[in-house]
Amino acid sequence: MKWEGRRQSKNVEDRRGMSSTGKVVAGGGLIGIILLLINLFGGESAQNLAPILEQLQQQTSETPAQPLSTEDQKMGEFVATVLADTEDVWHRIFQENGLTYKEPGMVLFRSSVQSACGGATSASGPFYCPADQKIYMDLDFFDELQTRFGAKGGDYAIAYVIAHEVGHHVQTLLGTSGKVRQLQQKLSKAEGNKLSVSLELQADFYAGLWTHYNQKYLEEGDIEEALSAAHAVGDDAIQKKMQGHVVPDSFTHGTSEQRVKWFGKGFKTGDIKQGDTFAALN
Repeated sequence: MKWEGRRQSKNVEDRRGMSSTGKVVAGGGLIGIILLLINLFGGESAQNLAPILEQLQQQTSETPAQPLSTEDQKMGEFVATVLADTEDVWHRIFQENGLTYKEPGMVLFRSSVQSACGGATSASGPFYCPADQKIYMDLDFFDELQTRFGAKGGDYAIAYVIAHEVGHHVQTLLGTSGKVRQLQQKLSKAEGNKLSVSLELQADFYAGLWTHYNQKYLEEGDIEEALSAAHAVGDDAIQKKMQGHVVPDSFTHGTSEQRVKWFGKGFKTGDIKQGDTFAALN
């Protein structure tokens, strides 16, 4: 991706030079914490949890900041550029549809972090917290994505994940996440999981949609990197890797094929109205 020398977002908070201690959300492992965050916190309903969860943040202690390496600094500049690109694209899309886009924040961390959705460790991978409208990322996750789950390396795999998490922010702004959580309270776990899949696939569609508008910065191989990352984080691929078999009723993110498909649809159409993943899965 062509990113050097371009605008960087001012909405990035870099905590990588600090180490935090405090309460961590229950559940363990790369998938466990991601699923718990998604199932417990979403949309407007998460706003009601913010006052309680702020108390958890107050229990956090941080050590003095440590200098970042040159490589760390460069990575921080890269993700700030990607976030700036998402800001430009989503401001445009929202404006074209008579809406106002509110930019999300991004927090870079190592080891553990506290958010308005509670605490998480680096094992959680990147996640979006609707209660404070921030994306949380331990960038070491991408090494594991490559070495443990078989994704191709490259900067656009990181860009895809950022764009996916920004997609969850878009869903929060549009009220989609809140509606899904309300419906899930009335459904069985299996039926509720289907809605979670639709929510995740729509975020993949939004990542592809962003890429469509951001093509002028693409380099050879970028799309392949994004598709490889999307494939690697499919429920079926992860379950095969982690437990040796697949349980479709437990899917909450979609299969590798579905994730690749919806990213591709967003990229090819460039039309936000084509992203109704809920109707498609009914």
